[in-house]
Amino acid sequence: MIQRHRQSGESGELGDRAGSIRDIAVAARAAARIVAKASAETRTAGLLAIADAIDRATPDILEANARDVAAATAAGQTAALIDRLVLDTRRVAGLARAIREIAAAPELIGRVERTEVRSNGLEVSRVRIPLGVIAMIYEARPNVTTDAAALCLKAGNACILRGGSEALESNRALLAAVQAGLVAAGLPAETAQLVPVTDREAIAELVSLEGLIDLCIPRGGEGLIRYVAEHARVPVIKHYKGVCHVYVHAAADEAVALRIVENAKTSRPGVCNALETLLIDRAIAPTFVPALVAALGGTVELRGDESVRTFGGPSVRAATEDDWYAEYLDLILAVRIVDGVDAAIAHIEQYGSSHTEAIITTDEAVAERFVREVDSSTVMVNASTRFADGGELGLGAEIGISTTRLHAYGPMGAEGLTTTKFVVRGSGQIRT
Repeated sequence: MIQRHRQSGESGELGDRAGSIRDIAVAARAAARIVAKASAETRTAGLLAIADAIDRATPDILEANARDVAAATAAGQTAALIDRLVLDTRRVAGLARAIREIAAAPELIGRVERTEVRSNGLEVSRVRIPLGVIAMIYEARPNVTTDAAALCLKAGNACILRGGSEALESNRALLAAVQAGLVAAGLPAETAQLVPVTDREAIAELVSLEGLIDLCIPRGGEGLIRYVAEHARVPVIKHYKGVCHVYVHAAADEAVALRIVENAKTSRPGVCNALETLLIDRAIAPTFVPALVAALGGTVELRGDESVRTFGGPSVRAATEDDWYAEYLDLILAVRIVDGVDAAIAHIEQYGSSHTEAIITTDEAVAERFVREVDSSTVMVNASTRFADGGELGLGAEIGISTTRLHAYGPMGAEGLTTTKFVVRGSGQIRT
């Protein structure tokens, strides 16, 4: 067992902070070697022990979270941030449940992806292996602490967690449960560690550690992600923002469309898979826009183009060019009328962020065209954008969303935290 590294919440100043962060990374690298060699049974036992530890620690976790929420409220943080920050009994139980789902998922490490025998008799296989050490950088999302630790363990990796100051107490309590579960299963506590400072300079130090960090995944606002990308000397998986669209086609069932739009916009407006821009086919605008205003006008601020305002009345504010680019993370919705599927796809291509788009239609041919031509990382047909989530898509949990197309695209689960190596078996062949 590796000697346990002092974690945040323990006494003492960092002193030589760069050296201390490097120490964390060195310990993570050593832990990653142990976890990568551990059996699937051992890693599964670790995951189940972590879930059990979270269940037992629920009162401590909720008490710590209440301190974070009180501080965030007193500081005047936005409703969207506080929504992401809040934990309750149901959400904590959901964290443990997600970890058990990850534990029950098929084993990844050692899985043979492809095998072929070459003409010279060599058997060439590609075998799935861990990435190594994953750095997670995130803001007011305490669920990331447990999701990241569990997904990294499932994939045979170690992780270094750098949470935001808004969730520091919550993250400490959650990490304590994670490390208790790891130790109970005979795995190093350093398999999951928390960077004990939350300023931006600590991020720059962490993402400069070539040779110790194999991949960085930032989750948060566009400013945070751009800061990470600008300072990183290690690979970064990122998405800058989620400008998600729903296109209501001329052949849509309008009642179904209204239900989907309401869910996509209002269920959790502060998350990245919430609807931000609604595109309405001109053929149904005279009936659909008034129905939209009646359904959402009392809770959602609608910002529309001139045609939307004509059909929707004075409660619809005039949209500006900036509204088509906006990720509101709030109860605000940009609405535009478009002339058919070509115009809808063109709008998404110009203003979208490659996150999630949806079409509502009963015309299967149009739906298939939308799926084929819209190149965002997740495309929905007759379903809410809110399903663009690793847990909802069968990944158990989500460590992040990639819109960069390299290595992974869309919601990332445990498989996104692995790569493959070539294994070649011969019988004495030499190259001529």
